[in-house]
Amino acid sequence: MVIATVLAILSLFSKSMAAARERTFLMIKPDGVQRGLVGKIIKRFEQKGFKLVAMKFMWASEDLLKKHYADLSARPFFPGLVKYMNSGPVVPMVWEGLNVVKTGRVMLGATDPKDSAPGSIRGDLSIQVGRNIIHGSDSVESAQKEIALWFDSKEVVAWKPDTEAWVYED
Repeated sequence: MVIATVLAILSLFSKSMAAARERTFLMIKPDGVQRGLVGKIIKRFEQKGFKLVAMKFMWASEDLLKKHYADLSARPFFPGLVKYMNSGPVVPMVWEGLNVVKTGRVMLGATDPKDSAPGSIRGDLSIQVGRNIIHGSDSVESAQKEIALWFDSKEVVAWKPDTEAWVYED
């Protein structure tokens, strides 16, 4: 009886772990690309155990950037943000993993690098908010919208690395 109860609890735990696997959208901004930080940023997410399922290297159009940052369109800095983001190539990516949205935000650090903890991407690699290297989705819902905006469903690759059993318990 006790063993059956333990197995049932473990089964529920494994199912909840699988359910918490999600996708997030990250984009290395023009300053991160220009400074040659793309590989370092990708390495951090790979080392953490997250899985890259889509990536592009592109020069985003103003139209795409206006759609992406539409929630900020009423802010006074919006035109400058769009102009800056259109000033050089970016690297949009989709990452997958257990609680990747929340964990990814912690890995990025605060939007303003001066408020970012040492060890975070922004805390280690940037100084000013206007050059904070990377964008990351702030919720599962915004990740889904951003992924759909930047990637066609055929561009997001479903795959399972052989190392997955060494990262996840289920």
